[in-house]
Amino acid sequence: MTEAVRRVSTRRHRGRAPHGPAVAAQAPTFDSATAPAEPWRPHGTAAGGDDRRPRPFDQFIVKLHGRCDLACDYCYVYELRDTGWRDRPRAMAPATLDRLAARIAEHAGTHRLAAARIVLHGGEPLLAGSDTVARFAATATRRLRRVRARPDIVLQTNGVRLTTDVLDTLLRHGVRVGVSLDGDRVGHDRHRRRADGRGSHAEVTRALRLLNHPDYRGLFEGLLCTVDLRNDPVATYRALAAHRPPMLDFALPHATWEHPPPAAAPGAAPYGAWLVAAFDDWWAAARPPRVRLFDSLVDLWRGGTGGSEVVGLATASAVTVETDGSIALADWLKAVANGAGRTGLDIHRHAFDEALAIRERTTTPDGLAGLCGTCRACPVARVCGGGLRAHRFSPERDYANPSVYCRDLAALIGHVAERLAGAAGTGSPGTPGHRVVNQVRMAAE
Repeated sequence: MTEAVRRVSTRRHRGRAPHGPAVAAQAPTFDSATAPAEPWRPHGTAAGGDDRRPRPFDQFIVKLHGRCDLACDYCYVYELRDTGWRDRPRAMAPATLDRLAARIAEHAGTHRLAAARIVLHGGEPLLAGSDTVARFAATATRRLRRVRARPDIVLQTNGVRLTTDVLDTLLRHGVRVGVSLDGDRVGHDRHRRRADGRGSHAEVTRALRLLNHPDYRGLFEGLLCTVDLRNDPVATYRALAAHRPPMLDFALPHATWEHPPPAAAPGAAPYGAWLVAAFDDWWAAARPPRVRLFDSLVDLWRGGTGGSEVVGLATASAVTVETDGSIALADWLKAVANGAGRTGLDIHRHAFDEALAIRERTTTPDGLAGLCGTCRACPVARVCGGGLRAHRFSPERDYANPSVYCRDLAALIGHVAERLAGAAGTGSPGTPGHRVVNQVRMAAE
């Protein structure tokens, strides 16, 4: 593995051209089950405009606690390539949290952000204790309001530590909750277990019953489910929907061309077929609840900007802060290589603008310009967006590849196009809808 891979990114793009046309909506990060409450226009960009300044961070992934009370075998933080968590403190110190709140407000004020999205993450953030969550949320809220930025604080949890006392604290401080759940008991407990092998499904469903209580329902933002081909897609979707989440999302297992996804045979699209089955059940049920991936594809086909980091060209502008205060770029880089994403900066000595400058020097541009030639030539590139950037990585070509899930995404995108064409009565041969479907099928082949 090259030194460039071990540092911030796998390739330094020095002297590259500025960003292409700005995207009119901000995608939520892959690290949260929740989505921003509204589409956020990139900084300084008028509708239809082209802002060539670096897009500021408006999403902050806060590693409140660096350990977890579950031992999920697919976890990208602990079980894949990165081992940095071993050398960092278990939890953020109070002084680090205070400094972080100040740095977020500083960045929001400098760039006149209307809102700053803060995702409390881990590990399991509730291991830090609800009092720590409350103190940080209060401090961040106070500082952001001083610079006229709206705080948007979300806690992403495995759910096992949610109690009425915890939820009362979150309610007082306006902290919403996203929960990880992999479907029914069998599907969930296959991976999301404690270190001694005990499943966590019963504890999570107990927590979801609390979240659905009228006192706390307003805190419930969504469910995040990792796809496992061994789980029935329809049963999985229905098990998730039974908890009445305002939103849910399906996450593909983190994989790269160096470390391909499990059970993926060359030329096959098993994850696409799985998602198609779940999509059809969602579509037939008049589409409650919202499913971020599916809603995004429908919106993209209709000319919108989506709302998912996995498809479309609206990438998240997110930065990660580890428990020691060190600054890293996108958290999913932990799935790519050990140390990928580290900047060498920390909030004690550096402003977020310094990390922004590193991101501009070291990462591929947003939009079509950041995709490889194969993707740019694809008829559905603006819908697919190349997939999650981590899934494009190979040691030989860095991110200049299609997604390792290319065929899966093409199968799902084509199916969505076919459904939309049929719903609009444009699916007969020779019509635009029919031609779109054929283009997607050709791309998948």
